[in-house]
Amino acid sequence: MERLSALLRRLVVLQPGEAPALLASFATLLCMFASYTILRPVRDALGITSGLEKIPYLFWGVFIVMLVLQPLYGWLTSRFPRAVFLPWVYGFFIANLLGFYVWFRLGADRTWIARTYFVWVSVFNLFVVAAFWSLMADLFTREQAGRVFGFIWAGASTGGLIGPFVAHELAVPLGASNLLPISAALLAVSLVLMIAVIRLQRTQAAAVRVEEPPQADAALGGSLWAAFGQVVRSPYLLGIALFVLLMTWVSTFLYLEQQAFVAKAFATADERTRFFGGIDFWVQAASLLMQLLFFGRLFKWVGLRAMLVSVPVIMTAGYALVALAPGFMVLVVVYAVRRVGDYALTRPCRDALFTVVSREEKYKAKSLIDTFVYRGGDALSGSLYKELTGSFGAGPAAIGWLGAAISALWSVLALALGKAQEQRRSVIAR
Repeated sequence: MERLSALLRRLVVLQPGEAPALLASFATLLCMFASYTILRPVRDALGITSGLEKIPYLFWGVFIVMLVLQPLYGWLTSRFPRAVFLPWVYGFFIANLLGFYVWFRLGADRTWIARTYFVWVSVFNLFVVAAFWSLMADLFTREQAGRVFGFIWAGASTGGLIGPFVAHELAVPLGASNLLPISAALLAVSLVLMIAVIRLQRTQAAAVRVEEPPQADAALGGSLWAAFGQVVRSPYLLGIALFVLLMTWVSTFLYLEQQAFVAKAFATADERTRFFGGIDFWVQAASLLMQLLFFGRLFKWVGLRAMLVSVPVIMTAGYALVALAPGFMVLVVVYAVRRVGDYALTRPCRDALFTVVSREEKYKAKSLIDTFVYRGGDALSGSLYKELTGSFGAGPAAIGWLGAAISALWSVLALALGKAQEQRRSVIAR
């Protein structure tokens, strides 16, 4: 362990006693993201199979499912300690994965299976990631978040290399649906590792959370609708919700443009799965490099505010490039850059925003924003895109200029949120 700790100190600024929980958290996210990134290329390929014109409606389907599940998640967090409800969330999705595999093997009509699967994967991704980062925001202090969250997010990119590689190499020889049991097995390993993280937190609480000892074994209490009230009453949380909403608009426009190009370029779902797997692999490789080598040091040098605004500024320029030179490769590169920036910079910084809110808000309000608001943004922007390109005949150039304007607004909000987080941190530190 001492040698491993010494190696870790070359990558991240560590304090005594932090290595075990940090490594377990890294491994949990690695396996969970490997599981998801096997499913993502399959989802994107099947989304085209179900009909490009149906994708905005599928986004609304995801939003409605989130509306139904969010109160249930709130009830779980209110009634059960995290050591109980977090493993059950993961176990539920493992069972779902195996059920989809059986459905794919038995079902004759792939269209409705594809649509259901698209909605389910979109729900699955946000819930398992939100549950994990609620735990992280509770487990690590505000000071630790700036040092270690980038490294933990590197677990996502490491897993994100494994998943797309598996999808790219095995989608055609095995068939896309046969990747689901592999994903389920990785998610099961992630579940075991999450339990280990919780146990490590119990045994090392004094060393890990000197400032605010967490109540690991206590249920949060409160109403199942508490998350909605928390967000509405807090200008800070409302700002984060708007930040996520604008982020999804920036992402969805690019995603739908890319889907339209891929539908013309590749004929079968297996070929599309291979293409998406290849793109995902290089996105995760670049994200991993940035997370391991740059995030912690950049956070120390320039601070949260500058890092939070960096991706919105880059996307303002990226959308302008799409508007000036619309084309498949330009679109793919800009969308890939956005995803790298999201994994390597935006997500760790966004999660750090929640280190200055109450413990109940870390689980309830954060989950609401990361799931319900996120998919609400997808649904709204997907419908707007459909109207712009369908009813009004807007081309890639028009979408590009609109995306640039939204990205510029996103940049202004990012600056304000970074300042608000610093102010809250100063007040708590007094």
